[in-house]
Amino acid sequence: MPVTVESTPPLPGLSPVCGKPLIARFDGGQLSSDGGLLALREVERRLGIADCLAACIEDPRAPGRVQHRLAAILRFRMLMIAAGYEDGNDADSLRHDPVFKLALDALPEGEPLCSQPTISRLENLPDVRALLRMARAMVGLYCTSFRQVPRRIVLDIDDTFDAVHGGQQLRLFNAYYDEYGFQPIVVFDGEGRPVVAMLRPAKRPTGAEARAVLRRLVREIRSHWPRVEILVRADSHVWTSGNRGLSGARS
Repeated sequence: MPVTVESTPPLPGLSPVCGKPLIARFDGGQLSSDGGLLALREVERRLGIADCLAACIEDPRAPGRVQHRLAAILRFRMLMIAAGYEDGNDADSLRHDPVFKLALDALPEGEPLCSQPTISRLENLPDVRALLRMARAMVGLYCTSFRQVPRRIVLDIDDTFDAVHGGQQLRLFNAYYDEYGFQPIVVFDGEGRPVVAMLRPAKRPTGAEARAVLRRLVREIRSHWPRVEILVRADSHVWTSGNRGLSGARS
């Protein structure tokens, strides 16, 4: 005997507006409010960010038992952050979201995406060497974003406060901001493009610390553009305590 599936009836009794009827139904199926991720998916596929970063990390898992590749986990996490879901716990619900599945080349009715514990294991997997490789990869992505090698670039280095609400590693209490958080070093170019970022505790970096970041950054940029002129701009505290080796602001 065939099974009869009854459709969900519309919500009755809604008053019309300007002579137009209002009809509310509840049979839309799987819905999502993050349709913009499909456009970001195309951008990420063109740039290959997730694959590039995943290649920097050694995967200790048995290949025959891997369900979610490192690149897929990274891509899911990046899209979550881009859509405003900064907390890894959101993955436990978003792994069933149809648009997130489509953005990761999966059908809405297919298997769920990776869970929050899988994301947390990945975020704790890279060691210092892997993090340095990932930083170099991001600089490489920055350099390849130019259609032609520029004659000159400007690098703005600064630190910024990032408040946290939990027991995260590296968090410190910053008296100036009156909150717990991180204070990463970030570098943008003169056109506002992000170049590199380094996560660190919530205290003002010393000149020696900024110098180490700039030396690695300039060395990596030079490996792509040997002849480009580099102008470094920074606040006064970056140029104090041990930055004489940078010979002023030019490179």
